[in-house]
Amino acid sequence: MRDSIYQDVAYRLPEVEHDYGDKVHILSDVLALSLLARLGHPSTVQPDFNRLLERLYGFLYDAVINHSFPRVNSEVETRMAGAVPGAAYRGDIIDRKTRAILVGMARAGTLPAYQGFELFNDLLEPAGVRVDHVYMQRRTDADGRVIGVDLGGSKFGGDVDKAIVMLPDPMGATGSSMSDAVGLVKALPGQAIRIVSLNLIVTPEFIRRMTADHPDVEIYALRLDRGLSTEAALQGRPGAEEGEVGINEIQYIVPGAGGLGELINNAFV
Repeated sequence: MRDSIYQDVAYRLPEVEHDYGDKVHILSDVLALSLLARLGHPSTVQPDFNRLLERLYGFLYDAVINHSFPRVNSEVETRMAGAVPGAAYRGDIIDRKTRAILVGMARAGTLPAYQGFELFNDLLEPAGVRVDHVYMQRRTDADGRVIGVDLGGSKFGGDVDKAIVMLPDPMGATGSSMSDAVGLVKALPGQAIRIVSLNLIVTPEFIRRMTADHPDVEIYALRLDRGLSTEAALQGRPGAEEGEVGINEIQYIVPGAGGLGELINNAFV
């Protein structure tokens, strides 16, 4: 007999209501927001910083897996089967045949990409799990304003056919780096099931750039930062009002969390 409570397990993504479209998911999770506030505080340094980063990306991976990964109704024998014939869990599980590809966007995205690699090796068949690499950095002018992105190199391990491709990059500021990285993914052989941007913090500018360049890409974020917006925009539903601004004149997120690439690597250059 199958216990009915684990058939078609319901999951509702906890998210902020907004007008950015159904591909954008800004999570509504006080525990995650609390830890993220601590991550961004000036007093938080290594080794606490990377430990908190790992916890925070756990929320994002949990959300995308529960909300977007394919499931199968399965029967999995337990250790009690030797004593009680037929003892097994019967119900929904994530389909272990799903392919999962992480794209580590150096520098800030490398650590969460490997965190995802470990998680998906536990969850899925390891032969279908891979980490690819892209090295990018902002190009700035004499006044510190971002004027472009330099691609230092990339290494992809194969095609993306029938895979879920995830690009973890903690700070989604202008969207230029993510847009370029997604372009590289789309140039690979095969058709991905979905491409997902995983960010701790995003800005309205990031969302606008990504939805314009890659309207098929899903965005999962723990927080939307728009601290330089007009009062009307701040009091309104996200995406509904003009005047939403989340980055300053040198393209850093406000309120933001500072330069996470430097903090993750403890290398302030």
